[in-house]
Amino acid sequence: MVNSVLKAVKILGIIGRSKPLGISEISRMLEIPKSSTHNLLQTLESEGFVERNEDTNKYNLGTRLIELGYRAQNDLAICRIAKPYLNGINQETDETVHLTLLDDDEVLYVDCVESKRRMRTYSVIGIKAPLYCTAVGKAILAELPEIHIKQIINSKGLARLTDKTITNENNLFQDLSDTRERGYSIDNKEHEDQLICVGAAIRDVNGEVFASLSVSGPSDRMTEERIVHIGSLIKNATSEISRKLGFRE
Repeated sequence: MVNSVLKAVKILGIIGRSKPLGISEISRMLEIPKSSTHNLLQTLESEGFVERNEDTNKYNLGTRLIELGYRAQNDLAICRIAKPYLNGINQETDETVHLTLLDDDEVLYVDCVESKRRMRTYSVIGIKAPLYCTAVGKAILAELPEIHIKQIINSKGLARLTDKTITNENNLFQDLSDTRERGYSIDNKEHEDQLICVGAAIRDVNGEVFASLSVSGPSDRMTEERIVHIGSLIKNATSEISRKLGFRE
């Protein structure tokens, strides 16, 4: 039974990381017989964890995972506590607001409230992004020990994603110093062209930085004056969230 559960979990992981896959491909990747793969997929399909395209006979992840993911998201204390702040900042700025968690030296997007404007930032919950070129990431990175930051740089690199991406280690450390001084981070079109984001970090009861909040908008709307205003909103929100999580300075 345990072995079958493990294989089923591996199937979900493989499908989640790939394009739609057929039985033969999954069988080959897991190195198990096609008959076993077929039986596992039938069970997963009957429970809604995978869906089969009748035209191609290939499998995608199913909607049951969305339901479970939504429940898990709601069970996270940070999501429950932060949600009113996401809504409030969104209402005041009419820009997209993101909540992320630090996960394996990257940021994982766990919640967002999108702007209602025609030109806005679209978000996909569950994706990951680098620390060094996103506002949510740099907000966290700025609060980590220097040795940890260097380890992340050595491990992940500083790949150029746009013309504005900081790819020099010294320049990144200066940017992180500026972030600490003003209390919020700025992604100036470093992760995506024409997109500016402002972020700040969230601490847990032990004072460890583990999450962050950001506001994202098109560069033509994110003036210097507006960035300062949003930075103040974000700083206040993350301070209050941290306090509600038990952090005391």
